[in-house]
Amino acid sequence: MEIGSSSGNFKLYDRLELLEYQDKFVIKSVESPDQGFSICRREGNIEPLSGKFLILLFFLYLRFAEILNESSSGRPSKISTIYGVAGTIRLLAGIYVLVITSRKEVGSFLGYPVYRVESMKFLACNEALRYSNSQEKRDEAYFMTLLKTVEATPGLYYSYETDITLNLQRRCKLMEGWMSKSIWKQADPRFVWNKHLLEELIEYKLDGFIIPLLQGNILKLLFPRAFELICMCVACACICLSFQVAQLKLKNSPATFTLLSRRCTRRLGTRMWRRGANLEGDTANFIETEQLLELEGFRCSLLQIRGSIPLLWEQIVDLSYKPQLRVINHEQTPQVVERHFHDLFQRYGETIALDLTDKHGDEGQLSAAYSAEMQKLPNVRYVSFDFHHVCGNSNFDNLHILYDQISQEFEKQGYFLIDTDGNILEEQKGIIRSNCIDCLDRTNVTQSYLAQKSLNIQLQRIGVFTSTECISMFAEDYGKFRTLWAEQGDEISLEYAGTHALKGDLVRFGKQTVAGLLKDGMSALSRYYLNNFHDGIRQDALDLVSGRYTVSRNNPSPFQLNSFESFSYLPVASALLIGGLTVTTFTIQQAGRNAQQYVSSVVWAGVAAGVMALVKANGRQFCSRPRLCGLL
Repeated sequence: MEIGSSSGNFKLYDRLELLEYQDKFVIKSVESPDQGFSICRREGNIEPLSGKFLILLFFLYLRFAEILNESSSGRPSKISTIYGVAGTIRLLAGIYVLVITSRKEVGSFLGYPVYRVESMKFLACNEALRYSNSQEKRDEAYFMTLLKTVEATPGLYYSYETDITLNLQRRCKLMEGWMSKSIWKQADPRFVWNKHLLEELIEYKLDGFIIPLLQGNILKLLFPRAFELICMCVACACICLSFQVAQLKLKNSPATFTLLSRRCTRRLGTRMWRRGANLEGDTANFIETEQLLELEGFRCSLLQIRGSIPLLWEQIVDLSYKPQLRVINHEQTPQVVERHFHDLFQRYGETIALDLTDKHGDEGQLSAAYSAEMQKLPNVRYVSFDFHHVCGNSNFDNLHILYDQISQEFEKQGYFLIDTDGNILEEQKGIIRSNCIDCLDRTNVTQSYLAQKSLNIQLQRIGVFTSTECISMFAEDYGKFRTLWAEQGDEISLEYAGTHALKGDLVRFGKQTVAGLLKDGMSALSRYYLNNFHDGIRQDALDLVSGRYTVSRNNPSPFQLNSFESFSYLPVASALLIGGLTVTTFTIQQAGRNAQQYVSSVVWAGVAAGVMALVKANGRQFCSRPRLCGLL
């Protein structure tokens, strides 16, 4: 695909050829073979292919080598098709190139095709590994394990023809000619998942190959005039695409409804290992969600954001079901909160901060600390709403109590609206920032409720609905709307917590169901397992790929532990515990027969109790912990 088009928009090369030689990799465009670059497999040096003349000489050399019957090192050992280069990363022994090996078109964003990454792989340029010492080889092996985790990252999207990190309102306010810039220059760096990986490609000015990847989700409803609904929903756990077809009666008006969530990479991480804010004011699980409505030539956009409570706090896993939450006392806490909300004001305007946490227990202490800091900010309205107390597990409609508190300001903030000619009719002048503890379950229920309110206002403004009509009056359409929001909640939760969202039934049906309770129970157990025994490695992978940890030969190995290795002792402790309980149970049954069996029961019960006490006292040591970076 050519760079540029008749409309002046920049386009990336969408189909590439990977040639694997003994000493290098060559990546070039299929449609423009003179455009590409090579990477040395020993040193990792990148060299752009400089023009058609050199390409011609290159192929003449291959032909000459064949005639002379030289070794096969002069010819590629393998030629394959790839669909993009996601970047490079340097480790101890060389460079690793991340390429997209499979993609799937999942829809469009403002008329431009959007693709989801189906599979990726790293190409190793690490021939220097043979010259490394034993510790460096062990470290490199662990880093390569982390790269395998990166290859399986869910929910990555991109487009060859446009940037998808910018919301509609920002796009419409960009200067003329912006779309002719390289796509990576158009992108909002907050939402570029592979920003760190692209640095070397940018340095070598390989603009036609630089693909900014967005981690999030894109869900779309099409309401055609023939009333056919196609629902495209992306499930990030298994990276699949599903289609649902149903008859709609949206007053005979064709419409497209899209949900697009953009995950910020400034404090990228997993549920338990990235909480709260860092000293710069960036928060964990910060996501911008855009609800787009395209109808009769009009385009409407509503933005909402979510993010962890912007204080310094932690909740370290220790094998307990609900680890203790601790607020970190730090002299810069007021500045952290101020930096966070100042950044939001600069980007979105006036902010309403909705705090959905409990008002008792550990959550209550965190909420109280948050409230105290928010009283010092005169330009932000802080609203505390105990979701569990007011709504419980089934009273979804009780959210009207919250809406009554903020409705006037929410409707004043408005939404963005343009007509068929691109004229701006309405602008969104502020933002709702929602949070609970994880910014997943309660947050998604609340955001879907506010999105529904705004959708009603938009449809009334365009003239599709009368002033007395709302989406909930059209049962089938309303069901599809709620399903999309529930599926979006699942995807966001999968990326952060590793499981589907809880309370999904409140969004789908407005009430909790038995099936939903069972699903929530399974998700809660899965979260416990992943958070305690898996997420440490996943956090290391995210810190590595985001550039938060930089590999250097000058730094000491991060894997030389000062204490016992948790994964070596956990199976032993588990075996002793299970064995102790089993033998205790067996000997108790035999204890009535003789005193020796009774003594054995006591001994084995003591062993089991001792192991349990050891594990409980050292719970944190038995959990999977990140090794590369600290919490802040």
